[in-house]
Amino acid sequence: MTLFTLRARRLEYGHRLPLFTPLDFSCAKGEICAILGANGRGKTTLLHTLVGMLPALGGEIIRAAGIGFVPQAFTATFAYRVFDIVLMGRAANVGLLRVPSAQDEEIAHQSLDALDIGALANRSFQSLSGGQRQLVLIARALATRSDILILDEPTAALDLYNQQAVMRLIERLARGQGISILFTTHDPVHASLLADNTLLLLPRREWLYGPTERVLNEENLLRAYGVAVKRVDVEHQGRHYPLLVPLFDPHQPQR
Repeated sequence: MTLFTLRARRLEYGHRLPLFTPLDFSCAKGEICAILGANGRGKTTLLHTLVGMLPALGGEIIRAAGIGFVPQAFTATFAYRVFDIVLMGRAANVGLLRVPSAQDEEIAHQSLDALDIGALANRSFQSLSGGQRQLVLIARALATRSDILILDEPTAALDLYNQQAVMRLIERLARGQGISILFTTHDPVHASLLADNTLLLLPRREWLYGPTERVLNEENLLRAYGVAVKRVDVEHQGRHYPLLVPLFDPHQPQR
């Protein structure tokens, strides 16, 4: 029996008017799901609806567990230390007018260490680079110890090394700890390497959802982005990697 931790049924979302025809998709325990679509297609709005920051316009969202959310950006009002930002992830576990326990602090340290950024613990969050801030926000979400993690473009501000670190963390959390992970991305390679299922947002309020290898083909990606994409299989150290390469032509004028 499949144990769904997050499920959308006939979901309509957007600001006043639905952005798409009703959506049906789900994320099971230990499953990784990706969401792709062009700029302005409503990926972030969908995530905000799933976590309850925006009301759904129709249908239903079934959340069978708590959600840890990682936004694209976060601005600290005060000069918080990195450790304090991560410790905020324990807020739901700390009673009203209580202070975090030693266990809460230990979980915050463990979350920083999981991303190899423990050395930043006493740095001011405002002093960090965009990529470092993104890693701190992921650590804060880990500190919630939620069974569902939703990440809005988690690798967008990261260099190649840290992109790999985050991808490995996502894989480890899903396969090793049974956490359901839903993330948005503009890179179909990241989705093809990680995601069991993918939701692809298309023009004209259309969408596709299903196994990643079936959804992310050359034809569907051309529909989604208006750019030709070629699938190339690369072998490295005995493994085969499916690469989806955009065929950019800087000399061809836009239509």
